[in-house]
Amino acid sequence: MNTYKKRQLLVDYLIREGVLKSKDVIRAFLKVPREEFVLPEYRNSAYEDYPLPILKGQTISAPHMCAMMCELLAIKRGCNILEIGTGSGYHAALCAEITSPSDSPTLGYVVSVEYFPELAEFAKNNLAKTGYDDRVYVLVCDGSSGVPTSKKFDRILVTAAAPSIPSYLLKLLNSPGRLVIPVGSTFYQVLTLVEKDEKGDVREIKMGGCIFVPLLGKYGHREDTV
Repeated sequence: MNTYKKRQLLVDYLIREGVLKSKDVIRAFLKVPREEFVLPEYRNSAYEDYPLPILKGQTISAPHMCAMMCELLAIKRGCNILEIGTGSGYHAALCAEITSPSDSPTLGYVVSVEYFPELAEFAKNNLAKTGYDDRVYVLVCDGSSGVPTSKKFDRILVTAAAPSIPSYLLKLLNSPGRLVIPVGSTFYQVLTLVEKDEKGDVREIKMGGCIFVPLLGKYGHREDTV
């Protein structure tokens, strides 16, 4: 079975499960080739619905979790997006395809931050070979404590478990805006949606339990404890 057929079958499954719902997110999942964002030895498993190992003890999230987070972000075309935790670059590519589709003029963009330089290089290569490097900008820094930009973002996505919501992220979030982040220990977290309204008021909505790799850095989980 060719990879596109496998991709279609995965998308059909996620739609049946009620995870994939909106037209733009479904289109992105059909467009972005997940097999190009995994290690070669896992290429045949790219369209199974579970996490896969990448580099530095990290993982590429299960497709259903990527879908849930994209749906919660409610990305509109032209949104500017910040991602903390680039990993393989797959989730950044999905976000880029939603905010700035490949068959349209470039509208929005994604700034993605990675803690490990080796992973950042892996992601950059994956994004280049799939054509998303013109819409995704990868930075290496400690995403738990800050990002070297003065820009604000319409959507913020954190793909690693944080002990709490980093306060600087709330300052970087536009009004209105949305932030999705797993919050909790290194063993179990609650996927949390943060909504900021036009007045700048913030509310948190707990979406249910999840398990992510830990966010590392000054205000994340220390490397020597995970």
